[in-house]
Amino acid sequence: MQAVFDGHNDVLLRLWQHARGGTDPIAEFIEGTDKGHIDVPRARAGGLAGGLCAIYIPSGDLVLRTPDRNGHYVTPLSEPLDRLPSLVTAIELADIAMRLDRAGAWRLCRSTGEIRRAMADGIFAAVLHMEGCEAIGPDLAALETFHAAGLRSLGPVWSRHNVFGHGVPFAYPSSPDTGPGLTEAGFELVRACNRLGILIDLAHITERGFWDVAETTDQPLVASHSNAHVLTPVARNLTDRQLDAIRESRGLVGLNYATTMLRADGQENAATPLSDMVRHVDYMVERVGIDCVALGSDFDGATIPEEIADAAGNQKLVAALRSAGYGDGELTRICRENWLRVLGEAWHEAA
Repeated sequence: MQAVFDGHNDVLLRLWQHARGGTDPIAEFIEGTDKGHIDVPRARAGGLAGGLCAIYIPSGDLVLRTPDRNGHYVTPLSEPLDRLPSLVTAIELADIAMRLDRAGAWRLCRSTGEIRRAMADGIFAAVLHMEGCEAIGPDLAALETFHAAGLRSLGPVWSRHNVFGHGVPFAYPSSPDTGPGLTEAGFELVRACNRLGILIDLAHITERGFWDVAETTDQPLVASHSNAHVLTPVARNLTDRQLDAIRESRGLVGLNYATTMLRADGQENAATPLSDMVRHVDYMVERVGIDCVALGSDFDGATIPEEIADAAGNQKLVAALRSAGYGDGELTRICRENWLRVLGEAWHEAA
């Protein structure tokens, strides 16, 4: 079994939402559930050894637009969120992460050494990520606090605008070049992340924002859960030029399992074959090289292929990649080592 370190999931959001309905989030994660995608039993069954776990503030007004008769859709961007309610929600999500750590359900990791030790001990290696920085004001005072609490990765925006920059809509077909990039506060955020050693994730930002980060950061370029635009032309996928920039920076692109980002028709349909996942991996490996492709499932945040179903099905993707010709060494890099290399570089760890 190939141990997988995954670049993106929304399990904290699911646990927070269920907790608001009266469910114990710690027991749900430890004992398992038939809801969502990730818990301890299913992670162990599928070799999911750890991943970047998102602090994400949901948009109550987001309703995915129904495709028209041509299969096209453009979902309007959600309205920007107020900072103080976002901060409260972010703290509540971080509290669940810390409670899981105290309970021994997972281990919050702040270095690649800690990730490796947790994986060796058979404990889920969780890294705190922030998906959209609505909880952080332009003065960046909260950034230091979240960093002290373990935040080691962030995306300046989700698919909505905020004080730091502009996000891409859920749209098909569409270029990712849908609007402006970083604001002045966004440039300051990037520079602060470089100083602190917080990975910058480009998965939801506009193409202009992608290039703004590329021109400012001293880190490898990373899109944690994105696929190839040439195969599935949704706004959230990466153009060849973006993929080339990732290769040149020795960065990383993580395969997103969301069916809308895998299928040629861009549709939300669980009856999506594993071959669609393999063709995106094949294309990205050919474009950026085996050392710059990894996994970024979007578990608990998207409709994924029914053959995978949840974290327990991860090895089915590994088997499909092996059948497509990937050897054990290549699979090890895709499944975990590429992520650990890039995280170590972003976190200022010695080579």
